[in-house]
Amino acid sequence: MKLEDAYASIIQGIGEDLERPGLKDTPHRAAKAFKHLTQGYEQDVDSVINGALFPSQCDEMVIVKGIELFSLCEHHLLPFIGKAHVAYIPQGKVLGLSKVARIVDMFAKRLQIQEDLTHEIAQTIMRITDAEGVGVVIEAKHMCMMMRGVEKQHSIMKTSAMLGSFRHEAAVRLEFLSLIKD
Repeated sequence: MKLEDAYASIIQGIGEDLERPGLKDTPHRAAKAFKHLTQGYEQDVDSVINGALFPSQCDEMVIVKGIELFSLCEHHLLPFIGKAHVAYIPQGKVLGLSKVARIVDMFAKRLQIQEDLTHEIAQTIMRITDAEGVGVVIEAKHMCMMMRGVEKQHSIMKTSAMLGSFRHEAAVRLEFLSLIKD
């Protein structure tokens, strides 16, 4: 079954008329939107990085703060929206700045839970940079918690993944956490 047919079935399943002017092209538009929201499945790390690893003598923490993200909760297919803070301590090579955000996007544009998203980003950056350590914090609002269920409008979920020196050295972890505070 094509995505477009699936959306038509959903719309009819709630009792709507697909011939109504406002809904005539909705299955097509919804399928196109869903493909965009899940385009991370069509990407891989090598093509996202595209060779943007550069030799560097930098051995201090590199932080990219406030990377906007949106994803779809794999449990309800509803969005969660927030920001990621990503840091690493290089050991001889640095990642092109935009590539950090592209890695976040690649994993976010898949059906996700925030806990796994946080770890996938951290593990990928650790693996491709051979960093001394990586820290990732994501804070997001989940529509599945805001629009249905408990309907809590102001709740924010925060998750972290600390690898290498970020996990084993309290001073490194504290430096990262203090630098990402608003």
